[in-house]
Parts: sequence; structure tokens; C-alpha cells
Amino acid sequence: MQSKAIFLPAVTMVALTCAVWLRMYVVRIGQMRRERIHPQAVATSAQAVARLTDSAAADNFRNLFELPVLFYLAVVVAGSAGLADGATLVLAWLFVALRIAHSAIHCSYNRVMHRFFVYAAGALALWALWIHLAIGLLSS
Repeated sequence: MQSKAIFLPAVTMVALTCAVWLRMYVVRIGQMRRERIHPQAVATSAQAVARLTDSAAADNFRNLFELPVLFYLAVVVAGSAGLADGATLVLAWLFVALRIAHSAIHCSYNRVMHRFFVYAAGALALWALWIHLAIGLLSS
């Protein structure tokens, strides 16, 4: 039962990524309509940076493919190696909760130091998860 439970934080991360993706397109399309920006005018990333001023959701979307990649791998390792114990689940859910908080800050009021502290705490949770998994793998 616990080996399947470890995949729920990953599903939640996918849902978060989808929510940020939707927010990114709502913001971008809204700005393009308001300012009458032709889609071809933002065909490259350089053009988009120059024309689309509210980039917080797009920046956060890119962030969701950085550290979370290691999280997804950790979930697969935990599930396949039978290491989805209570500590693994707590660390996985802690990482997800902190990433949700990070995305909420990033996509709303975007206070850098608030975002940084939540990001750093999430990174520490992820590294703790990997240390826990490494110990479990080495001791089996």
C-alpha cells in the first residue's frame, strides 16, 4: 500500500505544473490581447522577453523542471526499491508542499526573499529525501 502512496506526491506535483502552465497561458494571452501583440512578434524567447512583461508564471513553469526532476526520480526509486516508508512519504509531501508555496509566491506577489526561503527549504527536503533513499539502498 505504501509503495503506491509514494506516487501521490508526484501526481500532486504534476497537478501543480499543470496549474502553473494554465496560469502562464492565461497571463500571456491576456497581455497579448490587451496590448494587441501579434503572436509572431513573440516567436522567439528573446522577443517574448522584450514584449511580455509579466513573466512570473513562465519563470515558475521553468522552475518546475529543475529540482522537481530529481524529485520525480526519487519517487520512482522509492517506489521500485520498496523504500516508500513513512520518512520517505513525509519528505516527499514536504517537498511538494514547499513547491506549492514557492509557486504561489512566484505567481502572485513574488517577494524574492520569501520565495528564496521556501525554495531553499524545499531543496533541503529534497536532499534529505535523497540521503534517506541512498541509506536505504546501501543498507539493503
